Amino acid sequence: MKNSETFRSLIRFLDTISYIKPEQIPDIALYMDQVTSFMEEHLKKVKRYPDDKVLTKTMINNYTKARILPPPEKKKYSREHMYMLLFIYYYKGLLSLGDLNTVLSDLNENFFREQGFNVEDIYKEVFRLEYSQMIALKEDIRQKYQKAEETFSQDTEGAAGLSEEERERLRRFSFICELAFDVYLKKLLIEKLCDQIAEESPAQGKKKGTSR
Repeated sequence: MKNSETFRSLIRFLDTISYIKPEQIPDIALYMDQVTSFMEEHLKKVKRYPDDKVLTKTMINNYTKARILPPPEKKKYSREHMYMLLFIYYYKGLLSLGDLNTVLSDLNENFFREQGFNVEDIYKEVFRLEYSQMIALKEDIRQKYQKAEETFSQDTEGAAGLSEEERERLRRFSFICELAFDVYLKKLLIEKLCDQIAEESPAQGKKKGTSR
């Protein structure tokens, strides 16, 4: 596939992605099987492979044991649990269990099961800018793609003998590097913020190196 076609397919893929709206979350408490089924149904578009699991029973139990997710009430999970699980799902690919605990501790301790401003309100506020964020993301990706397409030209030192097919492959690699470096830097910033939160809350402590 040509790089230009690959780029267009990536943008089309982004157009299919949307966060789970609050009105989609059931108003009744759910058992574990219902929770995993809901997540599978509503997040299946972002799975890399069809056989991948969004959230398994084991994962959810581990998050509860690690105090990242409050325990269910009489084996049932509330709307607040669902919001916390969604935050966990979005972050778990980037952060360790320790950092997940750090990031979500304030929500768990001060906004979970609250009658006033609560986890649902936080979820709505965080995701209400989805549309504008997606536009900005597409523009950023477009710029990275254009920069990558300018690499490995005839003027690149030592690249004069490359075939057009080789240039195409190297430009795709260059595009991957552009995206990866961006993710790498943002991950470092998130980890710095986690350390700052942990330092401000010594009692919470840090769990460096804890696996996901």
